[in-house]
Amino acid sequence: MQERIEWDSLTAGLRDAIGAQVGQITAARTLSQGMNSALAAVLDTPGGQVFVKGIRTDHAGVIAQQREATINPHVQPLAPALLWRLDDAGGWDVLAFEYIAGRHPDYAPGSPDLPAVLAAVDTLTSLPVPDLPLKDARKRWRGYLDDAEAELLGGETLLHTDYNPDNILITPDGTPRMIDWAWPTRGAAWIDPCCLALRLIAAGHTAAQAGQLVSRTRAWASAPRTALGVFARANVEMWTDIATSDPQPWKQRMADAAHQWADGQLASV
Repeated sequence: MQERIEWDSLTAGLRDAIGAQVGQITAARTLSQGMNSALAAVLDTPGGQVFVKGIRTDHAGVIAQQREATINPHVQPLAPALLWRLDDAGGWDVLAFEYIAGRHPDYAPGSPDLPAVLAAVDTLTSLPVPDLPLKDARKRWRGYLDDAEAELLGGETLLHTDYNPDNILITPDGTPRMIDWAWPTRGAAWIDPCCLALRLIAAGHTAAQAGQLVSRTRAWASAPRTALGVFARANVEMWTDIATSDPQPWKQRMADAAHQWADGQLASV
């Protein structure tokens, strides 16, 4: 997690470089959501509001930001459009996106936002996989599986994989938009519903309730029972490792959710 930097605390050179792209900046509002960008702000400009996010070029996370810029044209209109990029503005990599007025969904049981989130999963499933060097699901989780198990995760569907509610916006008309494409991945279609299920459990659903919800997605119909169990076990190991190395409360909740989901898959066999 990176410490967020207020707009006025940025160097004058960086602010000027951004201003050269957008014109006069009449106001800037730093956002608190998100964990991976040192700069995250909404700028008021003559052409309207613009969202900018940035990271220092010497930070390891700049690779994820580069992936986000590369995938953006291929995930329209689900994702806000990338307007421009500064790949070395005084040691910063900056992305500018169209500003989307919206709010993050509530994942709690009974939330009226859940159908829109499920619709976002279906929309993404329908997009073609671009001819890009994407992450491969078999390799991403290979450290927790043997070769035969990892092959069960293979597929030709474009995946987001990070269904943190901060990564989804619900617009005033109820349209879901997905942001923070740091880990676009090629793999089996049912992986994204599973990733969403873990977040739903962490938000208070039982494993059965989460399973019932994600089963409404089109991608779920392609999910082999054996593969679901394998992926559930891989997530137990992954989130346990993450929570053990950095025991923040949200990571511990995700590790607990992964255990609940895996137990639910085992019980349904």
